[in-house]
Amino acid sequence: MRQLLLGGLIWLSTAWAGWAEDERAGLFDYYVLSLSWSPNWCATTGDHRGSEQCDPSRDLGWVVHGLWPQYESGWPSFCKTAIRPPSRSMTAAQADMFGTSGAAWYQWKKHGSCAGLEAAVYYDLVREAFGMVKRPEVLRKLTQPVRLPASVVEEAFLQANPDWHPDMLTITCKADRIQEARLCLTKDLEPRKCARDVVRDCTAQRALLDPIK
Repeated sequence: MRQLLLGGLIWLSTAWAGWAEDERAGLFDYYVLSLSWSPNWCATTGDHRGSEQCDPSRDLGWVVHGLWPQYESGWPSFCKTAIRPPSRSMTAAQADMFGTSGAAWYQWKKHGSCAGLEAAVYYDLVREAFGMVKRPEVLRKLTQPVRLPASVVEEAFLQANPDWHPDMLTITCKADRIQEARLCLTKDLEPRKCARDVVRDCTAQRALLDPIK
């Protein structure tokens, strides 16, 4: 029993070190801009849900998962704030970046609320950050699924953005697929070195990358 209690305490302390709810808005150290490869998300999740993000007419490649306030260790979420949440029309206007208005709403609720910014200002910041990233055109030219080392995707981003360094970017995988590209940014949206808990590069040598429909 003592060992079980000790194990539970260790788990709780580890989980708390990663994230915390109801933190004070505006108190954080830097941002992570997380970009999701839409075709892979659609193949594993979106198509089953009938998500509008997966409509071939949308022609979506990299979409914004979120712009996340970070601590040097861990991150806040669902922060207490008196700031008014975004309206439906405001979130609908972000669907071109986030894939859907629902995704834009949820990202503000969980992460944007911690930025200490009005919702419109937060979304403008996301759009500015997204716009400054040069997404590798070579990935948009795929015509069929390919398997490749995750490091190839990282290198494609670094070649497209020569001012970046490898320690500013991490590529993640999920279910044997390329999942996201995550760029670390200062509060002024300057690329910076990621903290240790963000640098978790996928090491898969045969990660699946689906083409844009």
